Amino acid sequence: MNAPAHAEDASPLLLVEKHVLGEGAGSLALVTFNRGDKMNPMDWAMAREMRRVFDELAQDDDVRVVGITGSGRAFSAGGDMKKYQKLQRESTDFPHFLADIHETFQRIATYTKPYVALVNGIAVAGGIELILSCDLVICAESARIGDAHLNFGQMGGGGVLTMLPRIIGPMRARELIFSGRLLEPKEALEFGLVNQIVPDGELLDAALKFAREVGKKSPLAVANAKQVLNAGLNEGTGVQAAFRLEREMTARYCLTSTDAHEGLEAFVTKRQPKFTGR
Repeated sequence: MNAPAHAEDASPLLLVEKHVLGEGAGSLALVTFNRGDKMNPMDWAMAREMRRVFDELAQDDDVRVVGITGSGRAFSAGGDMKKYQKLQRESTDFPHFLADIHETFQRIATYTKPYVALVNGIAVAGGIELILSCDLVICAESARIGDAHLNFGQMGGGGVLTMLPRIIGPMRARELIFSGRLLEPKEALEFGLVNQIVPDGELLDAALKFAREVGKKSPLAVANAKQVLNAGLNEGTGVQAAFRLEREMTARYCLTSTDAHEGLEAFVTKRQPKFTGR
């Protein structure tokens, strides 16, 4: 099934720029939604393009952290409602679209690098679903976050009904989904939906600060830690199964990786470690 082509203009859906973190620390890849005039909609073409770009970044060993933000006044205001008028009447295409958007968002948990949502403005519907798929969320003071599907007779189909109660708890998730209201950053922080609030215009600086810390770490250890952290949350494993996975991953890493031994030797000899990701 082919996604509808992006025919509105010839500009790219996503802009990608790399920011060097320092000698030997790799880079931060900043991915920016480039349809700010339309509030950066999560349509079918965007879902496919996100997956293509994210897959490419996954293969780039220089990239240590991926940041995602929006152009204009929105992070993403969700699906393209005009296109939905036709798409939601297509009994074959619409389920395929939902499958594509789910796969795109769910892949983020499987990538080895941390993904940071840099919420610059309005983030609702598909916007909050992308936020819930990321590893961390940094929010600008002017941002507003919510679900809002029910406000327009819609249902969340990109993961919000599954992930929001797991992130902020079922009671708060029900209130947010049923009311359709938008959270200001301080309340989103209180809910546990964002990690940090920064002044407008300082999202990139905050992302770079975080990425520089990650860049000091072993890429292999970061990848393994992310896998274990996400397995218990996203795969529904019980506590004992999660403990077992943690033991197995840690034992394999420490016994077989050069980075684990390099870190110990650097500590003992009082020098900075030189990690290679092996």
